[in-house]
Amino acid sequence: MKKKAAGRSMCELPVPPEKSRKDRKSGCCAFYKYRKGFRWKGIADEVYKPEGSDWSNIVRRVLVGGHGETARFHVRYFEISSGGNSSLEKHRHEHVVICIRGRGSVLTGKKKRTMEYLDTLYIAPDTPHQLMNPFREPFGFLCIVNARRDRPKLLGKGK
Repeated sequence: MKKKAAGRSMCELPVPPEKSRKDRKSGCCAFYKYRKGFRWKGIADEVYKPEGSDWSNIVRRVLVGGHGETARFHVRYFEISSGGNSSLEKHRHEHVVICIRGRGSVLTGKKKRTMEYLDTLYIAPDTPHQLMNPFREPFGFLCIVNARRDRPKLLGKGK
């Protein structure tokens, strides 16, 4: 365990030389002001995946990890409209999913669960998973993943 620097918390320690501030695109910090409708100022909607027929009605908003940050993790907000779903897939990296809007259905392995506000799910590496919205309201969730990650292996139709 690293020792705490005198008078400073671990969050305030200097950036290692190989990751100096001048090497960062976005400076020392980024702030994205929350707006209504699960949107953030300066964060654009992105296509969930460039192609595929195994997913529908889903949008991605990258909050941390797509703007030049040096973080070793990415935080993305996904929103699945009623009747939509992510692809059925697995990969070597892990996920943390936190429901922050509506509710949705999550398949992990062979187990299906309903996620509701602030329910939190850890998806272990190589676990088949899919997120779906069989409900009327949008299903919105934060997804936290490693910055360096492998490409998913699709398990459903439309591979």
